[in-house]
Parts: sequence; structure tokens; C-alpha cells
Amino acid sequence: MSISAIMGISLSGMQAQQTRLAATADNVANALTPGYDRLETSFTSRAQGGVSATVAPSGGPALDDMSNVDLASEMLSLVEAEIGFKANAAVWETGADIWDVLLSIKRD
Repeated sequence: MSISAIMGISLSGMQAQQTRLAATADNVANALTPGYDRLETSFTSRAQGGVSATVAPSGGPALDDMSNVDLASEMLSLVEAEIGFKANAAVWETGADIWDVLLSIKRD
């Protein structure tokens, strides 16, 4: 696998976590909205490597006078998104460092 492919995979991971974070932010913003059905993020592996994220309503019960958002679960989702993003960013930075080394070797 090439360095570019690995960096592409890490980029897809960062984008997937960004999608998750946006859905979580919507859930937190609408936690007190009566009848709001929380959004869930699903991750799918890509055949060529990487991951994609899709967002859809949970389909869970939302009452007329309240939403089905659990703020504790949403905070956990925020932490998980942060950890996932940081892990993928570290891979991206390592790939960039390797590219720099390879370019310096080529110049010398």
C-alpha cells in the first residue's frame, strides 16, 4: 500500500468523524425540541480502503412533548469523535513526515 493510499484512508476517517460530530451537534441543539428524533451515524468500510459515514434518524420513540436525545450518550459520542479524529490526524501527519523524508532523500 502506498503512502498516498494510507493518507487517503486517514482523510476518510477524519471526514467520517466530522460527519459524526455534526450529527451529534444537531442532537445536542435539538435535545429539548418536542418530537425530535435523534440522528445516528453509521460507519461503512470502503472496498478501496477507508470509511464513509452516513447519518439518519434513529427511528426510536420520540414523544410529542420531548425528544429521544440522551445528553450523556451525546457527550460520549463527542469524546469518541475526538479520539477517532486525533488518531486519523496522527496517521496523516506521519504520512506527511514520510513524504518529507522521501523528498529530502530524492533531492540529495
